[in-house]
Amino acid sequence: MAQEGDLDAEETLVLRYQRQVRMCARPFFLAGGDSEDLIQEAMFGLIKAIREFDPNRDIRFRTFADVCIRNRIRSAITSALRGKHTPLNDSVPFESMMGESDSSPEELFISQEEREERMAQINHCLSPLEQRVFAMFLQGLSYQEISIQVGRSVKSVDNAVQRIRRKVAPYYGDISRS
Repeated sequence: MAQEGDLDAEETLVLRYQRQVRMCARPFFLAGGDSEDLIQEAMFGLIKAIREFDPNRDIRFRTFADVCIRNRIRSAITSALRGKHTPLNDSVPFESMMGESDSSPEELFISQEEREERMAQINHCLSPLEQRVFAMFLQGLSYQEISIQVGRSVKSVDNAVQRIRRKVAPYYGDISRS
């Protein structure tokens, strides 16, 4: 129905897959920028998936949407690396913290130890509120959801995320360019 121009059906799908969009965008953030920019790019990827999905192909919509969303995010970061959008140039993905890897068991064990060490260093420099916000942020919760759980305003959560970004960047460098 959405592919036939039914805007209500398209809106229903956008709302249904909003959490997936946020989860795909979470491994990346804009150092000195706003994470909502990447979420917006990811939403464009979802809309593309809605409009171009072929139900006759042997693939689930969720899988197709995930690919479209991630491609749109990568495209935005690649575009930023060309210097077109300055804030995106300092994007730092958290993928390494989330365990996405094709490595051997030994390499996975070593990288897990390194992640735990980095997380300990990061947690040491974060306040208790920032630690809670950071954990929920990595789980894919929206600013609104985090604000409810920590009992603070959305603006307070946004400010905490901005502080976290500044504090975390030295531990991860410019990973997006590797």
